[in-house]
Amino acid sequence: MEKNNYVSAKILRNEKIDEGIFIMELEGNFQGVPGQFYMLRAWDEYPLLPRPISIFDLDDEKITFLYAVVGKGTGIMADLKEGASMQILGPLGNGFPLEDNKKIALVAGGIGLAPMKYLARKLNGKVDLFAGFRNSSYLMDEMKEFVDNVIVTTNDGNEGKKGFITDYIKDEYDVVYACGPNPMMNSLKNLSLNAKSYYSLEAHMACGIGACLGCAIETTKGIKRVCHEGPVFNGEEVIFDVES
Repeated sequence: MEKNNYVSAKILRNEKIDEGIFIMELEGNFQGVPGQFYMLRAWDEYPLLPRPISIFDLDDEKITFLYAVVGKGTGIMADLKEGASMQILGPLGNGFPLEDNKKIALVAGGIGLAPMKYLARKLNGKVDLFAGFRNSSYLMDEMKEFVDNVIVTTNDGNEGKKGFITDYIKDEYDVVYACGPNPMMNSLKNLSLNAKSYYSLEAHMACGIGACLGCAIETTKGIKRVCHEGPVFNGEEVIFDVES
């Protein structure tokens, strides 16, 4: 797929699965590896920018995205019905390096679950999923098919264990893959686990192809673009600004 050309894709499913959380399936034979993303839009002039959404799952007939309604663009997406069209561009960015025959922890905070199903399907090894939510979980039954154990936390203990997901991760893994809000990722990094770590970062993006520098972040190796050098970074490189 040309990286500068959006293509039209028909919506097969656009379902609310939790408060403010939707899953969208688009028809077509699309490409991508776990951790990559697509730019999505279903509007002409406003809002100006498309929305970067990670690949939740992918097969020969469809591509699936998990997204949260956080503003005007995702609000428009949530109102779309089966049969409507999306304009999409991708795959973009880099993916997770796949480590085989390892003991692996997937760590997701809320909508940070977005890249984890496709990743879990592609991994070979013992895989535990640590998923943290504010009040209630979603898609855990679906995820259980592809991992060995699921550990869920909610802030108030309404479901699963009470507290933050990083409170329950032991230093017993070879590899950690993570995606979630910066405070969670910063807490995970501060655990100083003896494991390789790969973090998928979120950022506001304008172009998605590295041209505008709108998603530039500071790393230990200098300024990097989340859409181009990322969104997946080696854990040793990332610097989290938990104030933003």
